[in-house]
Amino acid sequence: MKKLLEVLQYGETDIRFRTDIDVEKHPEQLENLAPAAAFAMMTSLFGGNEQSVLAVIRALSIADLAVSVNQREMISDFDEISKNLARCLEEAKAEMVKRGVKILEFGPGVAPSKTKS
Repeated sequence: MKKLLEVLQYGETDIRFRTDIDVEKHPEQLENLAPAAAFAMMTSLFGGNEQSVLAVIRALSIADLAVSVNQREMISDFDEISKNLARCLEEAKAEMVKRGVKILEFGPGVAPSKTKS
């Protein structure tokens, strides 16, 4: 197990970040991170506190953009990369359905039933 990102707040303005990923030494470690995170977010692996987790991720992204010197370029890159990832995920989902895998979709904040029917 590796720590992708740990964000701890010790005081009003004392926020600290930790990760086991060393991007300078091993940039390839980030290659599959977005698809793996998207897969976890699309399945029960997400953990049940999706709204809060996504809100914090968005706050971190907004903070990153706020201190960036090339906001428009970053937003453009995020837009293009996320469109490509969404397309790939949809294609993978369609292929799974074609192969007979049953996929159940739940809207935001809707959890699957705890009992089997």
